Amino acid sequence: MFKKLKSIMTLMKSIDFEQVEKISKKVDLGEVLGAVSKMDERQLQMAMKMLTGSKKKRVPPPINADFYEVEAKLSPEDRALQLKIRDFLEKEVKPIVNKYWLRDEFPFELIPKLAELNVCGYVFEGYGCAGGTSLMDGIIASEFGRIDPSIATFLGVQSGLAMGSIYRCGSEAQKQEWLPPMQRLEKIGAFGLTEPLVGSGTAGGLTTTCKHTDAGWILNGQKKWIGNSTFSDITIIWARDLDDNQVKGFIVRKENPGFSVEKIKDKMALRIVQNGLITLTDCLVPETDRLPYANTFKDTVEVLRMTRAGVAWMAVGCARGAYENALEYTLQREQFGKPIASFQLIQNHLVEMLSNLTAMQTLVFRLSELQDEDKLKDEHASLAKVFCTLRTRDIVSRAREVMGGNGILLEYNVARFLADAEAIYSYEGTKEINSLIVGRSITGHSAFV
Repeated sequence: MFKKLKSIMTLMKSIDFEQVEKISKKVDLGEVLGAVSKMDERQLQMAMKMLTGSKKKRVPPPINADFYEVEAKLSPEDRALQLKIRDFLEKEVKPIVNKYWLRDEFPFELIPKLAELNVCGYVFEGYGCAGGTSLMDGIIASEFGRIDPSIATFLGVQSGLAMGSIYRCGSEAQKQEWLPPMQRLEKIGAFGLTEPLVGSGTAGGLTTTCKHTDAGWILNGQKKWIGNSTFSDITIIWARDLDDNQVKGFIVRKENPGFSVEKIKDKMALRIVQNGLITLTDCLVPETDRLPYANTFKDTVEVLRMTRAGVAWMAVGCARGAYENALEYTLQREQFGKPIASFQLIQNHLVEMLSNLTAMQTLVFRLSELQDEDKLKDEHASLAKVFCTLRTRDIVSRAREVMGGNGILLEYNVARFLADAEAIYSYEGTKEINSLIVGRSITGHSAFV
């Protein structure tokens, strides 16, 4: 009895009696005290918690999107570079990307600042490149994707597709001419493979043609969705040789006769990326600008295998950015007097997002380990591209879900991730094409038409 009386007295002390007169006009205090006197110990504690709990500010744990601590496996030097890049992106890129994304423009003032990071062509040896690991190259792609997939795509085209084509298929003279200034972002490159009527089926259906003449090579055709091409100094063009029906690669300069670019407008995704429709009309390219080690589509695939792994990492970054923004929002947004992060349905969405993100992180980490061990196969890269872009779509959708109407506003960032995820899902081979590459590997049967 004494213990119960003590609990009642403690409860009564928590009441501001200056408000009693006001309260008595709204409720029957005698009835309230009677109800309190009938409470057992547990009920009294619950009442105390209701009266005093709102006075305590709950401090949420720090946002941690690396739930399985895969980044702990990085060397101290790589971890320092990762944090340096993250700090740069947070300070220099994040504050401006929504403005440029909305205006469908590229922030050219970032190019010199990006050059100072010294990460372009990160995995290549020599020519001013770092000669780093594929794992760290993937981490870099993820960090860029975490803040803005458009800037990540710009770097991927420049560093992976354009520089990679020259590094793997070019002559020593071509490497010396182009790779150092491209590494410093003094020269910008683009990669022209996709065509208006031919997307993922370029292996057997390339319509852009090349013909060798005494004056050089004559190229005819069109390329579509070519990132960076509206302002690039060179574009790597892949064309089918009319004489032997094999795919060949060329360094096409912006001033080459017969070369023109039209900007693709009204995109709903990756709006900062300046995609172009390239038209080649009897475009003359000298023999010295033909890539001598690009003589079949298999040579093109060597470049795509490397960059497809990078796209998987970029998808991880996009998903991570959406998850972190959504989690931060739910911790701050209140409904019914509490942060919405405290509600069961919201927590379910957050856990689903984190589960997918963690699976993606561990997958691409192993993918890059295979690449560094020189064991990467087409099917490895394709599986990662399929899985990561699919899961990213789910994560960005749930991120928008937990943010309600605010999820479609640019100022909260998730709307941009939601839109950009659609482009990442499609480029570098659709889900269907990459699935067939994996399917061929595990069954021994090719299902390609």
